[in-house]
Amino acid sequence: MSAAPEQIVVAHPSTHVVGVRFQKLGKLYHFDYSDFPQVHNGDYVIVETVRGQQIGQIMGFIEREDNKRSYKPILRPATPRDLLIKQQLQSKEVSALIDCRELASQIGGFEEVKFVAAEYSFDGTNVGILYSSEAPFSGGRLRSELQKRLRSNIEFRQIGPRDVARILGGQGACGGPRCCSTFLTEFSPISIKMAKAQGVPLTPTEITGMCGRLRCCLIYEYEQYVEARKQLPKKNKLVGTP
Repeated sequence: MSAAPEQIVVAHPSTHVVGVRFQKLGKLYHFDYSDFPQVHNGDYVIVETVRGQQIGQIMGFIEREDNKRSYKPILRPATPRDLLIKQQLQSKEVSALIDCRELASQIGGFEEVKFVAAEYSFDGTNVGILYSSEAPFSGGRLRSELQKRLRSNIEFRQIGPRDVARILGGQGACGGPRCCSTFLTEFSPISIKMAKAQGVPLTPTEITGMCGRLRCCLIYEYEQYVEARKQLPKKNKLVGTP
């Protein structure tokens, strides 16, 4: 895929802002839609990011009363051809991940590294390789060989265990689909005191998720338990009843 001509996109103050998401459950990024007031929620648009041009979906409108903050503008609404390119890139991402794992196996030294996913920029000039590893690794040769094979710039991006679980999907301990791969868009800090407040046994199998970290669901009813305990009698306390 040939690279698009370089385009300088300047951010400017705006009160007309949309939230755009690039992945199914990814973070929202804000862009100015003043040049395209006809866009609707759910529409796909082309925007400029630090990793090149990307195609994303509008998830909501944010009307701001002040215009002190600056946002990059939407380049244009996505066309049917853009959506077809998006599908083609998704297929190429699978091939890129396979190539990365294959080259890593040939080069050696990546036994402790888990290559999880590949992400193409919309213009095809950049490929992000998402990996999980407890320790940093030297990927200079792997990057060089992969760039030759894919003919794109390669960027290795380390992700945490929760992000790995989100990408891989699967079932949670409750038997349902993992929260991180169905509706969670951001991870909240989870602490052991949340389990204690709810009377959850502190055995690892009861409080850790498939990612090996404390379960995200421990925060769902935590505040309700804390508030309820303020009104309830202490354990073993005598209480009068009608």
